[in-house]
Amino acid sequence: MTDVRVLVVDDEPLIAEAHAAYTERVTGFRVAATAHTAQEAMAALRAAPVDLVLLDLNLPDRNGLDLCRALRASGSGIDVLVVSSARDLASVRTAVSLGVTHYLLKPFTFATFREKLLGYARYRAQMLATHEVAAQHEIDRALAVLRGAPQDSLPKGLDATTLDLVLGALRETTPGTGCSANEVAARIGTSRVTARRYLEHLADAGQVFRSPRYGSPGRPEVEYRRV
Repeated sequence: MTDVRVLVVDDEPLIAEAHAAYTERVTGFRVAATAHTAQEAMAALRAAPVDLVLLDLNLPDRNGLDLCRALRASGSGIDVLVVSSARDLASVRTAVSLGVTHYLLKPFTFATFREKLLGYARYRAQMLATHEVAAQHEIDRALAVLRGAPQDSLPKGLDATTLDLVLGALRETTPGTGCSANEVAARIGTSRVTARRYLEHLADAGQVFRSPRYGSPGRPEVEYRRV
């Protein structure tokens, strides 16, 4: 799958530059352009294909929500992630009504930023995988991936700390490759059975792909690869 093309929109050049640098650090994302006004943002969207807009609301020539509203009125289904210091509920409600994928409050850490982008990437991969869903649970799973499942939703016997270790082991792999349960277990210092339980949970949640790995005699291993 090609990288997600991102337009970074923020009225502060230094902040726009920082957000662009953050974006480039997340595997699977690249910055298509940056803009500091609504007018520049619209020009950038006309000039090159963009998949996701990181949108500040406090723009000098137009409120970011008005820009989002104009995109929807034009029929554009481009995804928007609001990045703003605006904390009033009216702005949040309006953003949600306009179909934004996330509302990220400034200031934030790179870890939080990366989590939002990776959640969006998983959601996007599921949406692009098929043009039609077969059942309600598939829609529920896609939306859960986008929003991030709460820690208390983990099945009994699984804990968030070990889950983070398993995800970390998968992130350390070369893009396009995966790990077996044995390999993950060796990396995080746990048993193969434990590693497999977490990997199967991630696969069922749509956060990793699983596929048979052939190459050695005997029963093939299952390989788990990040979405």
